[in-house]
Amino acid sequence: MKIVATNKKAYHDFEIIEKYEAGIVLAGSEVKAIRAGRVNLKDSFIKFVKGEPYVFGMHISHLDSANPHFKPDEKRPRKLLLHKKEIAKLIGKTSEKGYTLIPLKLYFNNKNIAKLEIALAKGKTLHDKRETLKKKILDREAKAAMKNY
Repeated sequence: MKIVATNKKAYHDFEIIEKYEAGIVLAGSEVKAIRAGRVNLKDSFIKFVKGEPYVFGMHISHLDSANPHFKPDEKRPRKLLLHKKEIAKLIGKTSEKGYTLIPLKLYFNNKNIAKLEIALAKGKTLHDKRETLKKKILDREAKAAMKNY
């Protein structure tokens, strides 16, 4: 499994509840760009349009070596491939207040197929963000003290 891009900000802004693996519909030149690592998941989110999940805001840059006449929009909505039961479950969960779907990482699996790891998440408040930062710093200091001892 080769991880191409991660959404580090997601772990800071959201509390991850459940993770899912989804396929993604891409054009050929987009796959080449992903292999080259020219993808950004920073401000992307997942929304249901007519009962089908789409990822919005995922930026895949165009490669110079790809066909210049065929340039798909870099920030176009891309359809996600999930099982019907998973889609029904996620629609039910996201209809509850405070829950959202966010992409965590984009990778190629063992069969060389692009997959997107998505998560059902709940937004953190400013207080929660500060608390997790304090905990992270304390853990880091404790590890350093154990190492030096």
